[in-house]
Amino acid sequence: MPTGYGKSAIYQIAGHLLEGPTVVVSPLISLQLDQVRHIDASTGTADAVAVNSTQSRRRNDQAWDAVASGEAEFVFLAPEQLAREEVVDELVALGAGLVVVDEAHCVSAWGHDFRPDYLRLGGVIERLGGPRILALTATGSRPVREEIVRRLGMREPRLFVRGFDRPNVHLAVVRHESEHDKERAVLDQVVAAAKPGLLYVATRAETERTAAELERRGLRAAAYHGGLPAAERREVHERFQSDGRDGFDVVVATSAFGMGIDKPNVRFVVHADITDSIDSYYQEVGRGGRDGEPADATLHYRQEDLGLRRFFAGGSPAAKSVDAVVQALKKGGARSSSAAPGPRHELGDLVERTGLSSRAVTTVVNLLIEAGLADDGADGIALTRAVKPAEARAAIEELAEQRRRIDESRLAMIRAYAETLDCRRQFLLAYFGDELAEPCGNCDTCESGTAYHEKTAPAAAADADARPDAAPRASVFHEGQKVQHTAWGAGEVVSVEPDRLTVFFETEGYRVLSLEAVREHALLR
Repeated sequence: MPTGYGKSAIYQIAGHLLEGPTVVVSPLISLQLDQVRHIDASTGTADAVAVNSTQSRRRNDQAWDAVASGEAEFVFLAPEQLAREEVVDELVALGAGLVVVDEAHCVSAWGHDFRPDYLRLGGVIERLGGPRILALTATGSRPVREEIVRRLGMREPRLFVRGFDRPNVHLAVVRHESEHDKERAVLDQVVAAAKPGLLYVATRAETERTAAELERRGLRAAAYHGGLPAAERREVHERFQSDGRDGFDVVVATSAFGMGIDKPNVRFVVHADITDSIDSYYQEVGRGGRDGEPADATLHYRQEDLGLRRFFAGGSPAAKSVDAVVQALKKGGARSSSAAPGPRHELGDLVERTGLSSRAVTTVVNLLIEAGLADDGADGIALTRAVKPAEARAAIEELAEQRRRIDESRLAMIRAYAETLDCRRQFLLAYFGDELAEPCGNCDTCESGTAYHEKTAPAAAADADARPDAAPRASVFHEGQKVQHTAWGAGEVVSVEPDRLTVFFETEGYRVLSLEAVREHALLR
């Protein structure tokens, strides 16, 4: 469901109807605290609690006691908390009736905010006895939705797609040739725009420099990024939510700001730099115009900015980290009755044995599981067979290379959005598997008239040796159709247009194919 359409209400109603407490897995502590406050305010009771690393041991104990006694229905946890054995033990004892995975796109390696700790949620839920699961996201494209279901081990899931359109948000892209011109245009637009609003930039340094410039121009502006002290981050968050004299006209932020923002009257969301994917962009755009009134979403684009996004793309774990985790998995630990040849370990044990950070260990473990070299069962993590460190390194590097190809494809899709002459809203909705029959009339390409011109198909790779008569006719293709590419293997059709297909390939990511090339060279079967 789109941002601001009431996903939180779904789990709040379900939680009260089901027996047992409701566990809500939420990625940010600030988001958890907001949700706790909203629930308590709406019910008039202390119906929700949070357990996290910023609270004292005493306060966390009080939170657990409130859930155990039935005083609180909802307990909010970060996924990192579920890596702690004592937390899982508490949840097992409580007998959770519902596990809610908020911002569920974080589960998916194809999602825009992938977090390694989310990948272990399926194993944790299994240890809890398999309670009902409710996964919620505002930006679940078809591949992301399918991976969420698989990663969480959801059985016979019911899938509800409310629709992705935000028709009151005007979409526009402004292209620039020079960085100086772009910076000036961004500042001028923010100063002139109806307030309040959000300005997204690529780096921490840019947030501070741009916020200072906007303050010099008379705006109440603040910088926000992940490197700020926790107290300062909370202050910016709270003052942006306020509409009083202490509130901000604009927050200049990296992507670290905004998840869970529930401010209805954000009038603009401006991006000074291209994002890493359409998923990221639309998630951030969704913070504008939640009250249904007009809002503007503008992307300022220079083709050269794509290089910065490639620089930010993640690589593979260090070889010594892989070796350390594999060696730790081979030694000590507890034997299990499963078929795994080696001992089983808790994640915390592996962190202690290797001396690596929890995030580094989690990343390696997840990649080992993805490669089929380890599994995460109810009694811990174990290698599935005898594995040499060199073999593990090679398998992880192959997965990392696959991830790089997918990241490149996602970047290519946001570039295509920035450069399209077609209706931008139709482009965005098609990416998410949604459909808009006619150009929207509320984007820059509609206003310029190019959205109404005949579309031209992009170039597509062709296999000259393929048999022309093997490809299905264009009318056969439909969204969700499973296909096989001659070079890229298994894929799924994401969207169908008169002259092109967008297909998601598990090993390659998103690819846009000309229907003419598909037919002529039998690219798909």
